[in-house]
Amino acid sequence: MEKQTQVLTRAGQDYAVAYAAHYATKNLKEAFELYRGVMAAYPESQEAMYSQTQIENIAAALVPKQELFDARVNMVLARL
Repeated sequence: MEKQTQVLTRAGQDYAVAYAAHYATKNLKEAFELYRGVMAAYPESQEAMYSQTQIENIAAALVPKQELFDARVNMVLARL
């Protein structure tokens, strides 16, 4: 059986760097900014979607649930 090599796209490479900052070095600030960069540079990519999920994971780890909920409520109210 032949070993298959996965070739990462530029979006995949950038996401991998962000993921490493997040989980390998635990540098949440850097990971957060890198994930935002992936989303800005490749908005239609799978990696942008993954990055959004990782940003939500960082927020959930750092911000109490009630604060996150209150912020969402306030955003909705501001648009009504």
